[in-house]
Amino acid sequence: MSQVTTTAGIEEHFQDLTDPRRREGTYPLVNIVVMALCAVISGADDFVSIAKWANMKKDWLAKFLDMSAGVPSHDRFNAILGALKPAEFEKCLLSWITALHAISGGQVVAIDGKTLRRSFDAASSKAAIHMVSAWATANHISLGQVVTDAKSNEITAIPKLLEILEIQGCLVTIDAMGCQREIAGQIVEAQADYVLAVKDNQPKLHEAIHEFFAQHLEDDCESIACRRYESHEKGHGRLDDRYYYLAKLSDDFPFKEKWPGLKAIGMAVRVTEHQSGKQSDDVRYYIASRYLSGKKFAAAVRGHWGVENSLHWQLDVTFGEDQSRLRKGHADANFSLLRRTSLSLLKNNQTEKVGVKNKRLCAAWDDEYRLKVLCGE
Repeated sequence: MSQVTTTAGIEEHFQDLTDPRRREGTYPLVNIVVMALCAVISGADDFVSIAKWANMKKDWLAKFLDMSAGVPSHDRFNAILGALKPAEFEKCLLSWITALHAISGGQVVAIDGKTLRRSFDAASSKAAIHMVSAWATANHISLGQVVTDAKSNEITAIPKLLEILEIQGCLVTIDAMGCQREIAGQIVEAQADYVLAVKDNQPKLHEAIHEFFAQHLEDDCESIACRRYESHEKGHGRLDDRYYYLAKLSDDFPFKEKWPGLKAIGMAVRVTEHQSGKQSDDVRYYIASRYLSGKKFAAAVRGHWGVENSLHWQLDVTFGEDQSRLRKGHADANFSLLRRTSLSLLKNNQTEKVGVKNKRLCAAWDDEYRLKVLCGE
């Protein structure tokens, strides 16, 4: 893909992004966005490093941007990106990245929250922001996010996130915080399916599922319609045995009519034997709007757990998100969008068979590789 085509494509997706400056800016808005994104892909984790990177790469940037005005200062990057409306900025980034990487039907979309711990500001009483994100587990693409000021607000943030997502035909997984009837109904109305974790925030439902499986595990679920899957993995000094059960609901299950689209209930059991000989186990319960195969149910459950490694862990360890002290205006939320977009682009690039940390180094060193990442090659 040529650099001219790249520029035209990016400008097309960002043409509806509102410029927050009252007068015509010295630096075109598309320049600010492209410089910032390329810098973050290449290892920049704050506005000072973005400005420094852009100054060092002016000749490369000039191949597809009008660089006649030069590179903004780090304060200018901070001010402009801090003033962009996150919802608009996210929509433009999502439009671009989904044009590069189509989201296939049946995709598992995991919705989960993460607090940016150092984004609080005691001086202005600004709370640390909490991001609720949607992650396509197979494509490794951040599909969207909504900002809240507390983890407890996930219940209100998830419906807002679902409104902006194209989830038709997808399988949506959410942890126990999102196990709400209204959220289940919204997913079904969007012609998607769900697998929702059930914990003590839904005590009666949790108890009913627990009692159901306690009763039927006595004969290994032979008397009911139940699909199963198991896996056995050894590594990191332990042996993990995982057992998955998904039971088709009978008409007399007490909550069948109370939850929109409810078709099945599930249980995931993890038994871990450590090198020391110590054994531990973990049991989790789920509700589902489709009677999936055992393997598909297992993939949905494991895929959601994988968000911690594929998204949250990478953002903290590779991009230093948890240590970020950005707090001016919308700078924290918009920089988080840049990180997630960069992570999606880097994970989807297969030309370098190394981890995300080293892919960022490759992007910093190699202009050709950086362009491949940017173009989704």
